[in-house]
Parts: sequence; C-alpha cells; structure tokens
Amino acid sequence: MIKSVVIVGGGTAGWMTATYLKEAFGDRVDVTLVESKRVGTIGVGEATFSTVRHFFDYLGLDEREWMPECSASYKLAIRFQDWRRKGHHFYHPFERLRVADGFTLADWWLHLGDRGEDFDRKIYLTPTMCENNLSPRLLDGSLFVSNLDGSLGRSTLDEQRAQFPYAYHFDADLLAKFLAKFGAKRGVKHVIDDVVEIGQDQRGWVSHVKTRESGDLHGDLFVDCTGFRGVLINQTLGEQFESFQDVLPNNRAVALRVPREGELAKTMQPYTTATAMDAGWIWTIPLHQRNGHGYVYSDEFCSPEEAERTLREKVAPGQDDLEANHIRMRIGRNQRSWVNNVVAIGLSSGFVEPLESTGIFFIQHGIEQLVKHFPDENWDSGLADAYNRKVAHVIDGVKEFLVLHYRATERDDTPYWKETKIRAIPAGLEPRLEHARSLLIDESSMYPHYHGFESYSWITMTLGLGLEPQRPRPALAHIDPANARAELARLAAEAQELVENLPTCYEYIDSING
Repeated sequence: MIKSVVIVGGGTAGWMTATYLKEAFGDRVDVTLVESKRVGTIGVGEATFSTVRHFFDYLGLDEREWMPECSASYKLAIRFQDWRRKGHHFYHPFERLRVADGFTLADWWLHLGDRGEDFDRKIYLTPTMCENNLSPRLLDGSLFVSNLDGSLGRSTLDEQRAQFPYAYHFDADLLAKFLAKFGAKRGVKHVIDDVVEIGQDQRGWVSHVKTRESGDLHGDLFVDCTGFRGVLINQTLGEQFESFQDVLPNNRAVALRVPREGELAKTMQPYTTATAMDAGWIWTIPLHQRNGHGYVYSDEFCSPEEAERTLREKVAPGQDDLEANHIRMRIGRNQRSWVNNVVAIGLSSGFVEPLESTGIFFIQHGIEQLVKHFPDENWDSGLADAYNRKVAHVIDGVKEFLVLHYRATERDDTPYWKETKIRAIPAGLEPRLEHARSLLIDESSMYPHYHGFESYSWITMTLGLGLEPQRPRPALAHIDPANARAELARLAAEAQELVENLPTCYEYIDSING
C-alpha cells in the first residue's frame, strides 16, 4: 500500500489536494503538506465552475460555513463585454438549453427571432438574473430551482448530471487558509519550512524533500503544488512543458484589489465580467467587500507599465495607493502531469489564461483523478498513463474552447485583435468553426473528450461572438412553432417571477456574513 503522501507547496492547489486526499483515505494514508513563508501565492480573487460544488460537498462543507470565511459570493455567469464589438455584451450562463419539439431554443431563436434581439436573454433565465443582480437563493437559504438543492455527498465531476445554476467567487488566499485549518483538524500534517533540496533514489524517483529546519520529509507519493515553477515535475524530473503561446499569446496579468465602499458596497454583481481591451481583457470578480480586477494581456502588444496604467484608469481611478500584483503566466501543460512518483496539480501541471475560470476546475479534476488512479506498491504504469490522458484531454479541450473566443469574434480594431484572425489555431478547431457556419455546435461536433464544457457553452460563445449559421435549420420551416413560442413565453414569465421574488446578491451574501 501507498501509505504516505507529501505535498510540496500550499495555496489553493496544495490545500485542496491535502483536504481531499484526507477525506478520501482517512488515516489509511498520511498526508503532509510543506510550504514556505517566503514563497507567495498568486493570491488573486478566483472565479470557478459550478462543478466546484462537488468538491465542497465531498468535504462535507456547507457554503454558509466556508463562504463568509473567504469573502465569497455567487457567480451565475460570465458577462462578455465588448468582445463582439464595443458596447455589446452577452452572458455565458450555467444553464442548459431548453428544447421544443426536439430542437433547442437556440435553434428556434435563429428561426423565429429578430436578430436585433439579445439571444441570451431570450433563451436563458440567467441573463435576466444577472441584469438585476439577483441571488440564486432566497433569504431563507432555499435555491430558486428547488429540485437541484441539497448536498451531493461524496460525488465527483464524473457524476455531474443536472446543471447546477451557479458557481462561486472567493479570495484564493482566504480559501487556502480556511482549508489549512480544516485539514489540520482532520490530520493533515502542516510543515512551514523552506524546501532546500529534492532527494532522489537510483531510479530517479523522489525519495524525500530536505527542509531548512525540519529535516527530511519522506513519502511514497509526492504532489507538486509549487505553481509555475514546477519544482518537482520540471526542475527535478525534467518533464517537458508544452507551451500554448502559439495559439494563446496572453502571457501576463496585473491585478488590483479594489474595495467597495458606501452605497457601492451594496452593488454586488452575481457574475464575472470579462471586458475586451486593446491588448487583452480585464476581469472583474465581485467579492463580499471588494472587487478583484486584473488585466490579462500579451506582452507582444502591451508593456507591464501600460497594462497597469490602463487597469488603474479603468477600475480604480484616483486610488494610486492600491498595490498592483504583476503576474507572469506560463500558458500550456506538461506532456505528463504524473511522472514516476510525482503528480503535478494546479499551475505546476498546466494553465490557460483565466478567461473561463478554469484554474480551480483543473485542480479539482486533477485531485479527483488522482484518487481514482491512486497507486499501490506495484506502481502500475497503466494508472499513470490513464491519469495523464485524462488531464491532457481536459487542458487541451479548454485550450480549443478559449481559442474559439478569439477566432470567432468580429473585433479587429487594434493590432492585437487583427492578429486573432490570422494566428494559428489548434488543428481540431477549424472543422468545428466551419460546422458552426452551417449548424449550431452539438455534442458530436464539439471537442470530443471531457473538458468541463457542454455543447450549450460552445453554442453560447459562437452566437455571442457573432459566428452564426448562415441560415436556420430548414426543418423548422415545416414544424408548427406553437410549442417553441410557448416555451419562450414560459421562460420569459419565469424570469419575471424571479425578478419579483429573489433578493439581490448583496442582500443574501450580507445576510450569511452576519
């Protein structure tokens, strides 16, 4: 049996891994996490997928327990501002498309709708909730979609059946601290020390990590959570990193934490905003008492000084005392995230720019797959091979989906946006784009492996960015549209009912923060 795991590095990746492994295996596996006081984390506000619910439920954590500790709020969607053209916006929600007579409401909108109408507000409930800053929960704590409420227990991403209507925003530093306390109570050994040397045996496998003051920490399995440095997987074992910068050139970010004060404090938007800029895009992540903002950009088109100046002018004019956090991002993935007895999770495994909030999702997926493929003393290579395939598929699928955001948009008003039309794209994406010019993308025409996104996401992004089928499906001209019109009317009525009954996001979040 594998009896001991040593996690090198803390932060969100390290502590999510430590607490999950301890919950999965209990006292049958010793879990030690070593982190240095000297090494900081990225520490920006984080936005997530709705599937992160599986992680918290697996640990048995109720959101009213952890959210107040992490300055957390709700995320119903991503608002894409100025991506198609300046002044235009649309929402990418956590909401599957409804169907009438075998065809999605997106198909029916193409057939029946006025193209001047906002498609997302016609075929989804969520955009109306976003436009009115609504909470997905009533003040008594009940979910507006009652049949989806309640804990999922010890379930995983593989068991996701229904589409849960929201995700979270939270302060990543505060979540790591919360999970550190949670993990320590459940037996995770926490060592605060500098790792000064990585020991290896004759096979080249990691035998121990040497710390400055705590001596050698031995383990059977080592998890690399050292961020972009990849201290174990890259620096020690020499695993090759495959860059995605040929297709996703954004490689830097600058972030600010901007307090919301006075009446502005009560304006809490229940969505992430991604605002297209001249050389990239700016995120806005509303937390309980502040907003997290960051400019993601390519240093081929913008200097760090220019990016910081642009961000300050956009989100914090006159607040020059706010400290800017400049981040150099490593975009791509390792050829293998599991090598010998080392598994890389988080930024040390792979990362794409945070346009679709996939960082925490990659961590969660990596942890779940590690549990599913956990080895014994035989170290069956098939387990590592299967793990590496699944991790690679997820990251590569997200890469394709993000490249679509740039290739499909109509914008070409700056050198940065002009290049999106001629830059190389992943080989598999071109036939999907060609398909989208004739038919809406579906399960058979999207990226074929699990990557966290369903067909409705691909449909939403192509329609929102302006890549539409040249004509509606001919079959719809032969079908009575009465049922489709009734479903659209029912959706509009439900949206209005939510506006009348739900509290604002601020009202609910403030109520659980005491």
